[in-house]
Amino acid sequence: MNRKKQIIFPKYNRLLEQMGENIKLARKRRKLTSIQVAERADIARSTLHLIEKGDPSVALGAYFNVLRVLGLQEDVLKLAADDEFGRKLQDLELLK
Repeated sequence: MNRKKQIIFPKYNRLLEQMGENIKLARKRRKLTSIQVAERADIARSTLHLIEKGDPSVALGAYFNVLRVLGLQEDVLKLAADDEFGRKLQDLELLK
């Protein structure tokens, strides 16, 4: 299977880096080692390192499993939850 590399513009890459940093801080607040989290998430320690750097090449499932280990799995539901722009577009359609 040939995987196409995802291209992320630098200004958006910073968002991923911040997400990775947030995950790393959550792990440290819980006083969990990277080995403990990687084992519990069933991923390689090197993959956890990439997640904590906000690497876009890591599968969403791996990110989710790390969040699950940290007890933050519900945070996934916050993604795109406040779609203000989408609601405005929907409202415009109703005016037609």
